[in-house]
Amino acid sequence: MDMDLKDFMEFVQTTARSVGAEFSSPWFYLQFGLILAAAGIAYAAEAAIRSRADLTSLAMRWPLPLRHFVRVMVASASTAVFTLLVIVSRVVMYHATWPSRSYLLMVAAKLGFAWLVIRLVTSVLRNAFIVKLVSITAWFVAALSIVGQLDATVDLLDSFAIVLGGLRLTPLLALKAGALLLIALWLTNIASNFAESRINSTTDLTPSVQVLLVKIIRIGLLTVAIVIALGAVGIDLSALAVFSGAVGVGIGIGLQKIVANFISGIILLADKSVKPGDLVTIGDNTGRISAMKTRYISVAAGDGREFLVPNEDLVTQKVVNWTYTDKNTLVKIAFGTNYDADPKLVCTLAAETAAAHPRAQKGKPPTCLLTEFAEAGMKFSLTFWIADPDGMDKVKSDVMLELWDAFKREGIRVPYPVREIRIRGGALPVETAVEVPN
Repeated sequence: MDMDLKDFMEFVQTTARSVGAEFSSPWFYLQFGLILAAAGIAYAAEAAIRSRADLTSLAMRWPLPLRHFVRVMVASASTAVFTLLVIVSRVVMYHATWPSRSYLLMVAAKLGFAWLVIRLVTSVLRNAFIVKLVSITAWFVAALSIVGQLDATVDLLDSFAIVLGGLRLTPLLALKAGALLLIALWLTNIASNFAESRINSTTDLTPSVQVLLVKIIRIGLLTVAIVIALGAVGIDLSALAVFSGAVGVGIGIGLQKIVANFISGIILLADKSVKPGDLVTIGDNTGRISAMKTRYISVAAGDGREFLVPNEDLVTQKVVNWTYTDKNTLVKIAFGTNYDADPKLVCTLAAETAAAHPRAQKGKPPTCLLTEFAEAGMKFSLTFWIADPDGMDKVKSDVMLELWDAFKREGIRVPYPVREIRIRGGALPVETAVEVPN
């Protein structure tokens, strides 16, 4: 470690002397001025190009790769103009004077060109954060390589190490593992999305089986990607066994709910008790299952709200699935009439009204039953079948409105409570005294 620190100090001193020599040279300030001038011209050129170029219709008739290249160049117009101007300045100074006097221009030109190449490569990515992370990291590595300090930086990052059992952890190893994991996860996401699109387009599989297969493929690809990435940087997975006990304790104590929801999600997909598209009632919430995730299911209520229900609740609590085996739904309407009405006529009117509704099933005639002779009147129960539970409340409302009109035509009255107050022994006492101010 002492030798590594000594080498690092020598590297810093050598770099300081080199930088000091550059600052003392008048050619440095000439090159710096040319770089600043090129940056100003490039900024103005980008503003002019963006105001005149329409990226949506630019080169629409050109081949897709060429059209993509042109759009990236227009989007990075300032970098392209800057690089071109610096290259021209470098060529002029190279032939006019000693090559060493235009070294800074050469470095600036290479850095600008490297950024253009990185922008072109990362333009195929869609995640903005990943694009920035990859672009900055790649440009930083390219800059170290251009100035000739990449090997020294790599050696420096590899010189600091922490040994845990048989595993040697260094900053260089962490950076390599992070970069490979990022690439592996990106490729895994592309492969899993492709597999998901193919599985979802298969009509032979039920929705729950489709979701289960997608989850298994994602977990499998993710595991393979992590193993390959760690193995590629030289990490022996057996060396990580020392952490397995701590991880197990952490899962048992802090992550038990997450694990329970994950296992519950697998159970729900396997037993097919609920699946995307089912109409369910969970507690006081009713809606259709719009998505089944690893930790929860999403239930769309139909009014713009979505309830996120943990998978564990669906396994341990009572769930009403309106479309589990059959979408046919029995609609029940309770109503009452006074004792002046003919109960047989009331049942006939109710059954005819329900049968006339467009959504009432013709093969299952409605049924109306007299259920009780109550204190306020007779109570009835009307039941009929519809083919789908969607809009059941609207169907009930329509039938009840039509039933009201039918009762009006036949002179049948719906009972309502009437209260009579009788006063015995004279009038109620009333406070009539008024306080007179002094």
